[in-house]
Amino acid sequence: MKQSNLFTKTQKQTPKDEESINAILLQRAGFIYKEMAGVYSFLPLGIRVLKNVENIIREEMNRIGSQEILMSVLQPKSLWKKTRRWDQGIGKEIMYKTEEIGLGPTHEEMITDIAAKNIANEEDLPFSCYQIQTKFRKEKRAKSGLLRGREFQMKDMYSFHASVDDFKDYYEKVKKAYLNIFKRCNLQAVITQASGGDFTQEFSHEFQVLSNTGEDIICYCDCGFAQNIEICDKEKCPLCKKPLKKLKAIEGANIFSLGDKYSKALEAFYRTNRGEKKATIMGCYGIGISRLIGTMVEVLHDDFGIVWPKEVAPFDYHLISLNNSEKEAQEIYQKLNNVLYDDRKKTAGEKFADADLIGIPIRIVVSEKTLKTNSVEIKKRHEKKTVLIKIKELHKCLTKY
Repeated sequence: MKQSNLFTKTQKQTPKDEESINAILLQRAGFIYKEMAGVYSFLPLGIRVLKNVENIIREEMNRIGSQEILMSVLQPKSLWKKTRRWDQGIGKEIMYKTEEIGLGPTHEEMITDIAAKNIANEEDLPFSCYQIQTKFRKEKRAKSGLLRGREFQMKDMYSFHASVDDFKDYYEKVKKAYLNIFKRCNLQAVITQASGGDFTQEFSHEFQVLSNTGEDIICYCDCGFAQNIEICDKEKCPLCKKPLKKLKAIEGANIFSLGDKYSKALEAFYRTNRGEKKATIMGCYGIGISRLIGTMVEVLHDDFGIVWPKEVAPFDYHLISLNNSEKEAQEIYQKLNNVLYDDRKKTAGEKFADADLIGIPIRIVVSEKTLKTNSVEIKKRHEKKTVLIKIKELHKCLTKY
């Protein structure tokens, strides 16, 4: 894409009423547009990042055998009444609703109702389904950009099992898949024990990313132990007896057991091979997609802008033309895939500043100076050094980056 055709523009000034790094940088760089507190529209650069994150998540969920579906945002009151959540807990506190319909903050009731109509015998289990869906929550503290929104993108997955042991086996597979997702986003997640909240009386597991801007505090030890401070009553690690550290973190995902709470309420039963009628055992696995984007910006930025991981970035390359090099730059542009070409009539300083702000992994500069040696200048976004590469060797060299 030519940058001159990109209808959004970068901003030099910090947006008003924004304090979080992700909200400031994503708006300044033209990835999102703030509609109101906790509600953001995704612009061309932002939607490319969003789709890249979605694809990473799809690949990891499909790899563990889950099937993608898409449930309605509108949810009937009757289902939530069966689980007693319409007037209690999450349904009472943060659901947007009319007298008979609610906007889905989560989908346990709906998926269980669907599953109940498709489960008959033990042979129908196990299975899991996931969706990538817009969620709505009446968030009172919508103040941290994409980290705490009233409308946001989420991947939620639900699994159904005939036994607790089978659920536990799948639960461990999901843990590994989630760690892979964070790794591919260049984030290191700490699996942290936490309260199950409104969903379950058992412990849940959060995937926390250490960050000084995080709203959560976890009790952490380098040996691998971690608990949310809300449930931690220890001073020393129970595994290695060393003092626990209290660190700020951003919750990027959580997983937990639902047991048979929803399957009993919504009659998701199955017949065993012996003819016994039993409730299915369920698990729930959520990861905030837009929140994950906000987390990346909070953790992966410098004084100049965003530093996107390769798999997530809106483009692989940011090609910049300077000083009467348009002809040669255009030829390079035609040969490259997935490139943002800055063909604008701007100064070198303005183009470099925008490139740093937008954060594409590799910058390629074509100028009168580089063309004197039939070369281009290559710079990785997270490095300071630049390298001159012969134009005829460019494609070969880029495959190594």
